[in-house]
Amino acid sequence: MSLATSEERSQRAANPALTPRSFILTTAAPDTTGIVAGISGFLASHNALITEAQHYDDPHGNTSFMRTVFHDNGRDMPTLEALNDKFGASVGKQFNMTWHFHEVQRKCRVLLAVSRHGHCLNSILHRWSTGTLPIEVVAVVSNHQDMRSLAEWHGVPYHYLPIIDGRKAEQEKRMFELFERSDSELMVLARYMQILTPEACRYFEGRAINIHHSFLPGFKGAKAYHQAFTRGVKLIGATAHYVTTDLDEGPIIEQEVERVDHTQSAEDLTVIGSELETVVLNRAIKWHAERRVFRNGNKTVVLR
Repeated sequence: MSLATSEERSQRAANPALTPRSFILTTAAPDTTGIVAGISGFLASHNALITEAQHYDDPHGNTSFMRTVFHDNGRDMPTLEALNDKFGASVGKQFNMTWHFHEVQRKCRVLLAVSRHGHCLNSILHRWSTGTLPIEVVAVVSNHQDMRSLAEWHGVPYHYLPIIDGRKAEQEKRMFELFERSDSELMVLARYMQILTPEACRYFEGRAINIHHSFLPGFKGAKAYHQAFTRGVKLIGATAHYVTTDLDEGPIIEQEVERVDHTQSAEDLTVIGSELETVVLNRAIKWHAERRVFRNGNKTVVLR
């Protein structure tokens, strides 16, 4: 496998101008012998230098997943379009693969949806504005006006799309149009307190991430942390998952928990839970944007 040497990495770190454009190849294929060799051999033969590679074979689903980061080794690597065509005609066809090439410098374009709870939105916008979240926030959409000032303070367009007289399908259609018009790749439900219709779930299949407290399905509805407090829970947490037509049961990307005890109030639990939600959601967004998350039936594989 053609990997960058420590000397080459040191030179690029010392002089960012030397850093070449990087690309990511993600693949999924029925597990068999020779997949890793086939991918690395293909890239090496086309003047690509591999700088990072993760690989996982799912023994239960008999599926091989791989994420490979590479760049031109200085000997005239083909264009990304040409690589895609050549890969499909050779390695992709040989191993019956599903594959995608991505340019690292092209950040994932994200549309954020929020209602009246702004902690997740605030965290995402802060991390995006400081360059610690590798995305491009294109707009914020909401069924309320509460978060407008926060979005506009960050210079992000804010679209108020209220749900009038229960006409949710019309409101969601406008969301679809905004998603397409802004060339978005991912919808993030940053505490968007509306249940998407089955049509919306199908439209955003694999392209929408939601965050919720990990009490579900035990504590549904409003004030989940207060419900948990009355039951004397000892662990609270948060879950980020892809949106599907099965409410809050989509493939899980990330989870986190924290221990609590009888000395803490319902308000304390709410604060702790809100902090967990922001951490978990940001991790899920980052991993999705870095092409580390693979759908694997009702689960995900996250190659970190």
